[in-house]
Amino acid sequence: MKQKILFTTKSKMADVIHTNYGLIPIISRFGIEFGFGNKTIEEVCSDKSINVWFVLEIINSYHNDNYFPEKKLQDFSTKLIIDYLSNTHSYYLDNKIIEIQDYINEMELAASIHNLQNIKLLNDFFSEYREELKQHLGKEDKLIFPYIKNLEKISESGKITKEIVDQIKENSIEKYEKTHDNLEVKLSDLKNLIIKFIPPVLCPEICQKLLIELFRLESDLQNHANIEEKVLIPKVKLLEKKILKQSENK
Repeated sequence: MKQKILFTTKSKMADVIHTNYGLIPIISRFGIEFGFGNKTIEEVCSDKSINVWFVLEIINSYHNDNYFPEKKLQDFSTKLIIDYLSNTHSYYLDNKIIEIQDYINEMELAASIHNLQNIKLLNDFFSEYREELKQHLGKEDKLIFPYIKNLEKISESGKITKEIVDQIKENSIEKYEKTHDNLEVKLSDLKNLIIKFIPPVLCPEICQKLLIELFRLESDLQNHANIEEKVLIPKVKLLEKKILKQSENK
């Protein structure tokens, strides 16, 4: 299999989209909108005051399945990584989940009496998954990410309190690892429910679109989890160790 060529700072942003339209939602998470003419990635990022090197590593990791520069990504600030992850959460909840739910609703409206119960089962299953995803992302946005930002702030200032030391010892980031596994299994079950067990429907085109979007969400979530588990969490572990060591030397 031919390896995909990586984009560089001199690549035209329009060419990026023509090469891989699947990167459109990734690019939008940086606040980059259409209308950039023939500008390069570097020029577009400069106009928006965005870190071009971070953008490059992210879009290349999504573009090429064999490319995941975890060491390079770990060199970026936790704030930069968290801001990107937070924007990704918004994309899931405000766009992708709603889009998938709309397809399921359309299928339910078009379902025959014979198939209505199956579509309702699908809808119920997705509703449970949607709520679990919301809770998971909400915990990250409201608890985990603020905790990480606070760690970085304390590490930089050197103002270590007993509260933060106790928090690290009792509830370190290590306890939060691998929490994506259950979500991934449920999404896989949802796809198999459609592929293997739902009888032919009256709206096969909508069903196909639904399945495609579930596969896209699964792929996006896997990349998202890789950034958290292989980039952000290792950085946080180092921060926690640094703070604990500093507290011991006081």
